[in-house]
Order: sequence, then structure tokens, then C-alpha cells
Amino acid sequence: QVQVVESGGGLVQAGGSLRLSCAASGSIFAAMGWYRQAPGKERELVASITTGGRSNYADAVKGRFTVSRDNAKNTVYLQMNSLKPEDTAIYYCNARHWLTLDDYWGQGTQVTVSS
Repeated sequence: QVQVVESGGGLVQAGGSLRLSCAASGSIFAAMGWYRQAPGKERELVASITTGGRSNYADAVKGRFTVSRDNAKNTVYLQMNSLKPEDTAIYYCNARHWLTLDDYWGQGTQVTVSS
């Protein structure tokens, strides 16, 4: 059974930093990454990374966020620096199955950036 569990959200002032972690278990995953959803908005990709280390970022976070991955642990991290109030959202971890390409989601973790 696949499980995806996030941790690391919280409240931070603008300009601060947070690190999110996500551990997936129960299978092997090709791409892993982070999405976010702010109130009244659709869920959007923040960053993703493949097993080979190729990463992809949303324009809004380039230069501020860094995604990394520990393949042996099926864990993905999101280091968020220079946070802005507009980064406030629920952040969801995504893990894509290597064979079926099914997407598995974590329960979400709240990130709130105060001005």
C-alpha cells in the first residue's frame, strides 16, 4: 500500500525559510515533487525532481526554492528561502509510480507567510 507523508510546514515571516519533507513508501516512484493550493485557486506545480535528479520549477519560485531527493529513502525535500506572503498555501507532496504513472498524494501541510 502506497503512503505519502509530508512534514515541515508552519508559520514564518516574510523573508524567512522553511524546509518541507515528504516520505513515500510502498513502491518505487519516478518523479516526486511539490504542488500547492492557495484559497480560491487551483492546485499548481511548485517543483518536481526525477530519480536522475532532473528538476523543474514554477517561475514564481525559481531562485528561491530548491527541490532535492534521496532515492534510497524515497524522500523528497523542498527548501524554501526568501518566502513571500503569496507563497502561503497548502503544500502537497506528489509521487508518481514508476510503472503505472499513477499519482499519489500526501495529506498536505500548511505554509503561512506573514508580512
